[in-house]
Amino acid sequence: MQMARKEQQLQKEMQNKENKTTNEERQANLSKSLPGSLQQSATGHRGNKIQEKLKEKTLPAPRSSKCLQIQFTPRVFPTALRESRVAEEEEWLQKQADARRAMNADIPELKDLKEGERNPEWLKEKGNKLFATGNYLAAINAYNLAIRLNNKIPALYLNRCACHLKLRNLHKTIEDSSKALELLVPPVPDNAKARLKAHVRRGTAFCELELYVEGLQDYEAALKIDPYNLDVKADAEKIRQRIQGSLQDYEAALKIDPYNLDVKADAEKIRQRIQGSEP
Repeated sequence: MQMARKEQQLQKEMQNKENKTTNEERQANLSKSLPGSLQQSATGHRGNKIQEKLKEKTLPAPRSSKCLQIQFTPRVFPTALRESRVAEEEEWLQKQADARRAMNADIPELKDLKEGERNPEWLKEKGNKLFATGNYLAAINAYNLAIRLNNKIPALYLNRCACHLKLRNLHKTIEDSSKALELLVPPVPDNAKARLKAHVRRGTAFCELELYVEGLQDYEAALKIDPYNLDVKADAEKIRQRIQGSLQDYEAALKIDPYNLDVKADAEKIRQRIQGSEP
């Protein structure tokens, strides 16, 4: 009896295996008989479903939208509170910002320049490079075009007056340095270096024209900006000695002709200017 039961169980297992094998062979034959595109779609469809399920599990939820508010840090000037001139310093910064926006693009010479070259700052840098090589006339041409584009930038006049001084165009040096000083207002620490250069260059031009009293006034103004500048202090002393020497010449002339009203008036003017320029 037991032997018979075992044989029946073995026969059932053999039949199950044969049925399973037969089903697998049928499915394989069926898939082989299908076109290639259908076979790929059948397998790809299953893969897509798996990928979609994985994405659903791994993708985070979308972030909620928010409005960001940007606040700029206010500029801090290196001035002691007891000497603070914040209002004037802010006015200077605003004037600089307005100057950068003031553009005059309606210039025929601009047609020969590229788009990036139609910029006063680019022309200023070009002029600086030409100045460094000693090509002062070409530098002046670059500054001229930059000023025609924007006549509110003091550095353009300040740099051009340096070129004129090198070429001994003394009257133009005085004009450009004076224009730079007009634009360098209000006087704040941020433009102190530029104001000092303008006074020294104008004072040098005055002295070259033998207008020593006017030159000394500019050097004294430069010393008020930077009292510890030894070079400016030494030059101012030389100019003062030159003025005193010319005064002595006038006084000697008056000893010869005490009634010469013109010489007497000139000597008095020099004496008053010397007293007015003393610190």
